[in-house]
Amino acid sequence: MTATINRYALAAATLFFCTVAFAQNAPSLSSMLPSSGADNGVFRPAAPVGDPQAKGSQNPQQGNPLYNIGKEYRVGTNDLLDIEVLNLGDGKRTVRVNAAGYITMPLIGQVTVAGMTQQQVESHIAALYGEKYLQNPQVSVFIKEFTTERITVDGAVAKPGIYPLVGQMTLLRVIALAGGFGQIANSQQVMLFRQGEKGERQVATFDVERIRSGKDPDPMIRGDDLIVVQRDSARALLKDSIFRDVLDSVNPFSVFSR
Repeated sequence: MTATINRYALAAATLFFCTVAFAQNAPSLSSMLPSSGADNGVFRPAAPVGDPQAKGSQNPQQGNPLYNIGKEYRVGTNDLLDIEVLNLGDGKRTVRVNAAGYITMPLIGQVTVAGMTQQQVESHIAALYGEKYLQNPQVSVFIKEFTTERITVDGAVAKPGIYPLVGQMTLLRVIALAGGFGQIANSQQVMLFRQGEKGERQVATFDVERIRSGKDPDPMIRGDDLIVVQRDSARALLKDSIFRDVLDSVNPFSVFSR
């Protein structure tokens, strides 16, 4: 009896390590197909689940470039801004928007910025300096920290969840924030969902391996974005079905563990 149990244990252990090794090296179906990257990062309408027109909505010619999609961020309270006014002695500073939506700048004092876009803040501050103090003032504004925006990371990542959007975040940084890819993640199928300018839902698929190799740019992430990392079908199949079924078939005690 002891020898039989030992044989079963050895067979199970061997099968386990062989299955894990194969799952880690099994190519995904998408990796077997040629990829030009032409559709990588192109937003298209996200058809509702079960929509018979969903397939037709994925026409590459109907896609929109990444930089044309989504509402522009507007400054909110507690946001941290890097502001530089050229040709002004103390014109470079980092300021946080207070609860009333104001910041304080040299000479012009309190300036309302809450609710404005980055470009609007630059134009507003330039206009105030141009009234009395500078000719053709040049103002640059960089939003260093976003404190009113959130993003959601779901799917095959180590730590899915809702995260605050702090600073300028890119897709690679967000994946790192979520603990990286899970064991059965498909890094060539990372979907980014975003609200369009008219409120419509848009989706783009990114190949992270192309981004890591420098073939594609690392896209910026905006507030309310949803990032979904798809599972690799081959690895998921091995993990969820084949290994469990075969292991149970060689395990004499599996009947007692069900």
